[in-house]
Amino acid sequence: MLSFLVIFDAVIGVLRVALFALAAALFVIFAVDWLVRTRRINPFGPVARFFRRTVDPMILPVERRVVRAGGLPTSAPWWALVAVVVGGILLILALQFVRDLLVGAMVSAQRGPRGLYDLLVAWTFGVLKLALIVRIIASWLQLNTYKPWIRWSVSLTEWLLRPLRSIIPPFGMIDVTPIVAYFVLVLLETFMHGVGAV
Repeated sequence: MLSFLVIFDAVIGVLRVALFALAAALFVIFAVDWLVRTRRINPFGPVARFFRRTVDPMILPVERRVVRAGGLPTSAPWWALVAVVVGGILLILALQFVRDLLVGAMVSAQRGPRGLYDLLVAWTFGVLKLALIVRIIASWLQLNTYKPWIRWSVSLTEWLLRPLRSIIPPFGMIDVTPIVAYFVLVLLETFMHGVGAV
């Protein structure tokens, strides 16, 4: 198992470098595309034609979302770069999360039943916190909560958020109940670890 973790760490390290190189290359490509879109480069030249033919179709979904949100189509390359960078960071964090889960499982298995109880509690509350974070990000990006990759987070967190919303009023446009729910989950996890220790 330790050799697997060493290989896993090496893969994460290589992936970090590859994603950084990809982000750097896309920065140059999207910067040139932005120059073409803002007509700082001759729109009838070969560079502009190449970018309109090859790069712009790849950015089109981002451009549609930017325009729907009230933004300018010329800012689509920068938003595409943000999406790539955030996606890369989330991928690295997800792999690091999986690695930490594996290490936690190894350590817990060596501690016997108490370790397995702690592992189960940690995984349960970890999934609930992850669902809460997915739901918060989906609300920021105004994504449809009926999409399958978001609906699971609503199912896992609504039991906690609904009662909190009836108690805590929103502060203007800001709904603070997810933040309160996160702290409630932290307190419940601490309590469950304490109960297991008795």
